[in-house]
Amino acid sequence: MKPGRLALLLALPLGIALAAAAGARADEAAIPGVHDAYQARTDYQLKCQGCHRPDASGDDHSNPPMRGIVARFLSVPGGREFIGRVPGVATVDLPDDRLANLVNWTIYRFDRAHVPPGFKPYTAEEIGRLRQNPLRLERAGMRARLVAAFAKTNND
Repeated sequence: MKPGRLALLLALPLGIALAAAAGARADEAAIPGVHDAYQARTDYQLKCQGCHRPDASGDDHSNPPMRGIVARFLSVPGGREFIGRVPGVATVDLPDDRLANLVNWTIYRFDRAHVPPGFKPYTAEEIGRLRQNPLRLERAGMRARLVAAFAKTNND
């Protein structure tokens, strides 16, 4: 085989992979409040999916699902604060800017359909303020009250 043809055959799969990755990043680049979707996805893989699972399905016991539900918290009083104060968010070893990036990415990645109109993405400053008062034992009860409030919203 000619050297030029061999180089083309070797380069073609790499080019396709790079184009696919660029396309995926371009789609995710449009997520409000997410300045680095690749970093957010990586942070989710390293810090969240061990408990909430790769697809955010959770287990309905100690690690609640986020898929199809996380953005619904934004539509009930106290829900926005709850997201920033849950133990896995408030105590994770990430700086506030990366955590805001991750939270915003998670909301859109796993529950875009329930993002309320006019949603303002979390900022590093807001996350920093919320995580100073993490939820502990009261988390489960608070979550149950907020989920019950979903039925009173029009954000099905």
